[in-house]
Amino acid sequence: MIAAQDLHTEFQFPQEAESQLSSDTDLEDPDGKNARTAKGMAAKKGKKALGERAKGGGAGRVAGAGWVNGHHQENGMENMTLFEVVKMGKSATQSVVDDWIEAYKHDRDIALLDLINFFIQCSGCKGAVSGEMFRNMQNSEIIRKMTEEFDEDSGDYPLTLSGPQWKKFRISFCDFIAVLVRQCQYSIIYDEYMMDTVISLLTGLSDSQVRAFRHTSTLAAMKLMTALVNVALNLSINMDNTQRQYEAERNKVIAKRANDRLELLLQKRKELQENQDEIENMMNAIFKGVFVHRYRDAIAEIRAICIEEIGMWMKLYSDAFLNDSYLKYVGWTMHDKQGEVRLKCLTALQGLYYNRELSPRLELFTSRFKDRIVSMTLDKEYDVAVQAIKLLTLVLQSSDEVLTAEDCESVYHLVYSAHRPIAVSAGEFLFKKLFSHRGPDEDGLPRRGRQSLNGSLIKTTVFFFLESELHEHGAYLVDSLWECASELLKDWETMISLLLDEPMPGEEALTDRQETALVELMLCAIRQACECHPPVGRGTGKRVLTAKEKKTQLDDRTRITEMFAVALPLLLAKYCVDIDKVTNLLQIPKYFDLDIYTTGRLEKHLDALLRQIWEVVDKHTDTEVLEACSTTYHYLCNEEFTIFNRVDIARSQLLDELVDKFNRLLEDFLQECEEPDEDDAYQILSTLKKISAFHNAHDLSKWDLFTSNYRLLNTGLQNGDMPEQIVIHAMQCTHYIILWHLAKVSDGSSIKGDMVTLRKQMRAFCLMCQRYINSINTAVKEQAFTILCDLLLIFSHQIMSSGREHLESLVYMPDSSLQAELLNFILDQVFIDQDDDNNSTDGQQDDEASKIEALHKRRNLLAAYCKLIIYNVVEMNTGADIFKQYMRYYNDYGDIIKETMSKTRQIDKIQCAKTLILSLQNLFNEMLSELGFNFDRSSSAFCGIKELARRFSLTFGLDQLKTREAIAMLHKDGIEFAFKEPSPQGEGSPPLNLAFLDILSEFSSKLIRQDKRTVHMYLERFMTFQMALQREDCWLPLISYRNSLQAGGDDDTMSVISGISSRGSTVRSKKSKPATASKRKLPEEENSCSSSDAVWMNREQNVQMPVMMHSPHLTSTVLRDPKKMRPEDSYTFTMPAEQHPIQALPSQQQPHHQHQAAIDYNTQVTWMLTQRQQAEARQQQERVSMHYAKMRNHMQQAIRRGSGLMEDDEEPIVEDVMMSSEDRLEDINEGMDFDTMDIDLPASKNRRERTELKPDYFDPSSIMDDSVLNVSMF
Repeated sequence: MIAAQDLHTEFQFPQEAESQLSSDTDLEDPDGKNARTAKGMAAKKGKKALGERAKGGGAGRVAGAGWVNGHHQENGMENMTLFEVVKMGKSATQSVVDDWIEAYKHDRDIALLDLINFFIQCSGCKGAVSGEMFRNMQNSEIIRKMTEEFDEDSGDYPLTLSGPQWKKFRISFCDFIAVLVRQCQYSIIYDEYMMDTVISLLTGLSDSQVRAFRHTSTLAAMKLMTALVNVALNLSINMDNTQRQYEAERNKVIAKRANDRLELLLQKRKELQENQDEIENMMNAIFKGVFVHRYRDAIAEIRAICIEEIGMWMKLYSDAFLNDSYLKYVGWTMHDKQGEVRLKCLTALQGLYYNRELSPRLELFTSRFKDRIVSMTLDKEYDVAVQAIKLLTLVLQSSDEVLTAEDCESVYHLVYSAHRPIAVSAGEFLFKKLFSHRGPDEDGLPRRGRQSLNGSLIKTTVFFFLESELHEHGAYLVDSLWECASELLKDWETMISLLLDEPMPGEEALTDRQETALVELMLCAIRQACECHPPVGRGTGKRVLTAKEKKTQLDDRTRITEMFAVALPLLLAKYCVDIDKVTNLLQIPKYFDLDIYTTGRLEKHLDALLRQIWEVVDKHTDTEVLEACSTTYHYLCNEEFTIFNRVDIARSQLLDELVDKFNRLLEDFLQECEEPDEDDAYQILSTLKKISAFHNAHDLSKWDLFTSNYRLLNTGLQNGDMPEQIVIHAMQCTHYIILWHLAKVSDGSSIKGDMVTLRKQMRAFCLMCQRYINSINTAVKEQAFTILCDLLLIFSHQIMSSGREHLESLVYMPDSSLQAELLNFILDQVFIDQDDDNNSTDGQQDDEASKIEALHKRRNLLAAYCKLIIYNVVEMNTGADIFKQYMRYYNDYGDIIKETMSKTRQIDKIQCAKTLILSLQNLFNEMLSELGFNFDRSSSAFCGIKELARRFSLTFGLDQLKTREAIAMLHKDGIEFAFKEPSPQGEGSPPLNLAFLDILSEFSSKLIRQDKRTVHMYLERFMTFQMALQREDCWLPLISYRNSLQAGGDDDTMSVISGISSRGSTVRSKKSKPATASKRKLPEEENSCSSSDAVWMNREQNVQMPVMMHSPHLTSTVLRDPKKMRPEDSYTFTMPAEQHPIQALPSQQQPHHQHQAAIDYNTQVTWMLTQRQQAEARQQQERVSMHYAKMRNHMQQAIRRGSGLMEDDEEPIVEDVMMSSEDRLEDINEGMDFDTMDIDLPASKNRRERTELKPDYFDPSSIMDDSVLNVSMF
């Protein structure tokens, strides 16, 4: 037997428990397998030497037909190990186990050795335990030997491998252990050999530092424990049956009592008790030797296995395991840091709370860990939160008194969660809590109607919706309750009855607020039934409906049409003056099946509906209600249905009346010389609102409304006293007229003169809007600006795309004056401080909601203008005034400005760069006008411009080759701007804008080496010899900018090489051939690039630069010490020849010799610079020679050793080619459209680096939250 460890937990099986089987028959073994072998003391290592152990009862039998020399034979395939058979999964587990049992009976040592190797191989170990090792070595020595033979190249093992084969293997592995114990439960597991050896081996492996051993053995031990729990449960049932039979026999009268049967039953009970004690010892050994240590393992998968299996033990054999001594492990582990483990805890507890008979045993656990379960409903892992809510639902079913009102409220609000599984689980909890309890007086209520049970439940839903104070989220509440309460939500008959019928005597009627909520929930339920998908934000998209779901959808739509075709006119008549109710009710017809109006002979109800819509239009002036009426008419006017003519006539009559009324009122309104009264203005406005609402969804071209609206707008401009709402709706209506006219022209259904008419109307209206932009009223200006931007975008050159070249005459491009007015509007109305915003009315400046609404309106205005920039409607350089506000208004408009910069860069990189530098120049000029030319470069204004330049620099990304031309042009414009204005202090002082070079230096890091030299040459064209010698503070911007162009040449070259090589591959193999050929091409590429990039330097012929002598070309071959060489440096690198700036100039730019004064001056300069260059060249040659000799020696040694890299050579080169200083790393995310370079490290094969062999420290603090470490359970 295995000696049980001295721990506090022991298995105590009940001796007189009630039997869980109704049969009195015993589980008999037909083969007599219950005849137990003689028991002896186990050896120290859990097994005896082969020579000391008897062969057992099966010694005289031959091996099964499926086994040859301990290996399985199937379909002619011999020499297959047990692991290979289970891995293939071709044989039934039952037959594999039966074959192994036959082999065990023939020679249990060979069979057991095969079982041991099965566990070793399932761990991914390539080694095998031999018979010699099995006889002479302890378990710890065997495990150590197997650890040494583990594969070092990979950390994968069968339980972690992906693919369907290995998923099946895990299932087969667990099934094999369960079937093995079940088949051996009558004799073999009690022979003190097989189970002792297996448990001893698994316990040793579970304590290994190798993860594969620990993971596999823990899974095997836990499944073995679960199988033993089933055996113990069967023994308990048999003991109960035997005890009952014994009591029944003993209670008989003496004459009828069978003493032989009593003795047999006593012997059988004694034998079962001995078997149970032995099973108890086995389970104690596994629990204390494996579970107690591994439930807090450093690997989350191992912890999850332990918790999952202990949940099974408590569920299967609750009499022995369902107590606080075992529940505490699950409670503690609910604080685990890994969501996978917390999820297993909740699923284990769900299996316990599902059985209401176990509730009394869980009371103490529930009181202790209830708060933790409630808090897990807000878990960061959605799956954990879902299971926590489901667990609370089971707790609620077991007892209503456990959860407090605060606990329930914390779950209630989750029905509005954006994550649908959480919301659905919370909806089920809400349904169980509020709707599942029926009183005794509710059984006799009718199924439908106001007095039905659903009537009270619908009222309860309305009360909950109002108390949650989350209006406009009714669709989310309905979606959360749909799966558990769809029958209730589809009871539209009861809802209609609650709205239309009068309350019964003694019944409390619904308030107006409750009726509004009920109408909203009714509409949401109709939408959910007809659309069959969750609301916006809760689904990834429309899924394909099954045939059953489609049939349900059609049936629901038919019921909705038949029911509401009759009830909707009545509802509209009752709530005709209520804006909210009417708006929701008018959305119901779009879910109708319009054929039913004809097939169901419901035309009279259609006429009633049309009359009610007419009444609604006549009584309401609210835009939302009018648009709902317009949408309803648009859906009903479908030419595919037979009701089209009936609805079209009603619509035409309504519009005729509205247009006639508008024209009549307009004539009277325009003819009045004095100021129009308020009543006339109201009549004009209400009629214009209705026409605009209908014109949005219906084509009203035949009524020719453009002339009337244009006259109204023109009168407003002339008089200046037109009410703002009339002007706004007149512009909106005119906009719709032009769009409908364009749609007709685009379809080709117009007559010949329509395009000319449209062109005249569009241009006249655009000029009208342009004039209204300068209006005094803010709302009118915003409406005119928005409509004008839309029209400019619609009638831009984009209108000719997709084969619409015939619309070329409609293209309208804004002139410079219009572009300037649009830009000034944005600067005046959008880029303002929050405190200066006076758009809020009625004294609500301090109201947070009004501020948010005003900000949203300004963002829309800015987005409308930025679209004109992106689609090339206005000049891109107009965006300079937008881009310069990037830092100041980053919180409000940063995302819009950044996206605009990104889109403009995709259109034209060079023009975008010129726009960015122009924005910096504008800010610099504004600073000069404010602070004067003697400003302090440490001032906040200058530092702000420099910070903005740095942010602009980050947006160019990491790939310098893509943005090469744009960056070069940016530097060119910046240099020209810096030297553009002479010094106001006279000759000898720095130029007025010289400090701009300090800002321009922020972009120097984006230049590659070749371009740095070219830009430096261009800079020197603007410099005099005296400028180069100045060292005063006022010349520091020039000095720092020159240094930024001269520094980091080598690093820049390496960054270019990295960029080129990374395009082909981001992974460099240690054994790959060095790519020297591509490196040698760099000097030629450099020459070609420099010559091409120097073209823009030749545009100004009148600027002369000092003549300099040619410097000698230096070519150095630099090699690193092989011991310190990195993989990327394992090749010979040839530095490109230094091109002197004079070579970039064409011959015609050389100064003529006839200018004798210039020659004398240049001769002096040439002599000085030549002396300095020769000295530097000599020093460089000496350093190169010494370095070359030293590197050559190391290279020879490296060649002798071979081309392989040492372990120290595995550090890759990672260069920062984006930042010019380390303190800018924090702004790495400021960039936009980066082309990042992925660096893949080579897989390490060093044994010391193999993480699978690192020791695991089983510290609870590494896997659990602090809240559980110092808390006792009970």
